[in-house]
Amino acid sequence: MAGRPALFLDRDGNLIRDHHHTCLVEQIEVIPGVRPALTAALDAGYELFILTNQSGIGRGIFTWDQYHACHARMLELLDLPAPGFRAVMAAPERPDQPSAYRKPSPRFILEMGAAHGLDLSRSWMVGDRRTDWEAGLNAGVRSCAVRSGKEFGPEDEAFARGAGVAIHDDFPSFVRNELGLRTLG
Repeated sequence: MAGRPALFLDRDGNLIRDHHHTCLVEQIEVIPGVRPALTAALDAGYELFILTNQSGIGRGIFTWDQYHACHARMLELLDLPAPGFRAVMAAPERPDQPSAYRKPSPRFILEMGAAHGLDLSRSWMVGDRRTDWEAGLNAGVRSCAVRSGKEFGPEDEAFARGAGVAIHDDFPSFVRNELGLRTLG
């Protein structure tokens, strides 16, 4: 029997508004429609994972405690049914530092695929930056670009189109159009 599919999700700009180094609890704002889209994916049998680069920690802009407080607030606002997110990986390194997990590394996706017996051929990486899409492509999963976060320019758009990366306005439209799931809200 094949394993379950998974959604590997970037956090800032995909699930919550991106405030460039989001580090204050009061900044946490779930993007409209994300909660029902996540719930629809869970109900359809998708496992959920978060893979987020958080270089603000490595740059000294905010602390792990601030990151965890923001993450807890996001979970509180989402109020997902169990099991919610199966695992979360936050890579704190700056882009110029060595890192095993910082996107575009596929390591977290591959490790979670093995640990949870996932069907990576039916899985996706969804995010608003090229490093998100590359992480998915590097792991052999499908990738989706969302326009709800950081603006991506013509070079990134050309890369996405050339690599077969789906492009949607936001995570809820990805869930409706790529996964074919009905979302409420």
